[in-house]
Amino acid sequence: MDPEMQPIHTMFISDIHLGTPDCQAKLLSEALTQLAPKKLYLVGDIIDLAAMRRKAVLPQDQQLLIGQFWQMAKEGCEIIYIPGNHDAPMRKVCGLKLGTFQVRRKAIHKTLDGRRFLVSHGDEFDGHVRIHPVMLLLGDQGHQLLLWLNRSYNKFRQWLKLPYRSLAGMIKQRFSTAQRYIERFQEAACTEASRQSLDGYIGGHIHQAGFTHLKETLYCNDGDWVEHCTALVETDSGKLQLLEWPSMKVVTEPSPPLKLSGKLIGY
Repeated sequence: MDPEMQPIHTMFISDIHLGTPDCQAKLLSEALTQLAPKKLYLVGDIIDLAAMRRKAVLPQDQQLLIGQFWQMAKEGCEIIYIPGNHDAPMRKVCGLKLGTFQVRRKAIHKTLDGRRFLVSHGDEFDGHVRIHPVMLLLGDQGHQLLLWLNRSYNKFRQWLKLPYRSLAGMIKQRFSTAQRYIERFQEAACTEASRQSLDGYIGGHIHQAGFTHLKETLYCNDGDWVEHCTALVETDSGKLQLLEWPSMKVVTEPSPPLKLSGKLIGY
């Protein structure tokens, strides 16, 4: 384990998109095996039922990953599955409990240092983001192209025996429209966490891992496993970290901004 990584207690992952050719099941399986969380949140878009209606893709590595989830639950790992917009039909079974596995619409996670976080997929904030429908359509088509490019790029890197690298992530960071969407999403998520008097928000949906402080709450996004291969983890001390796989790059949650005369400074 990387020296920056502390032993972990809880792991949050989302946007795996099982059933599509973009799912990085093998890399996620490696991460789960090495990190061995005691508690696991599956924060939506785990199975891409929308894509599978058009064309189902479930190779052996994805089948093995599904089996790994069940094996983890059998061995005592508490797994909380929160369906997203791509696996929305699974919301019909919210409340289901099978041993240590349960399906929930959303959750309140209490960290080991006593903080409380709202956990949801995040698609419920789409109405607050206000992206023009034409831009949304173009964005979806452009995203599919990015995923295809990302897949082809990494097949070539694999042929050269080079590690996985997110081409899609590098390209998206250069577009201001994507950045504005992310900022609006963060604002909506933190507004809801603040309304519930919680310490922060944990979600996925937008395929962009990150931390930020807004409205005196901590926003955390665990990213995805089709483009960036990132997870949010809680260490045994209760601190939160973002982990990129397989590079093992670790980003620790930022300290909250200081308060001075009733105003926040530092951000």
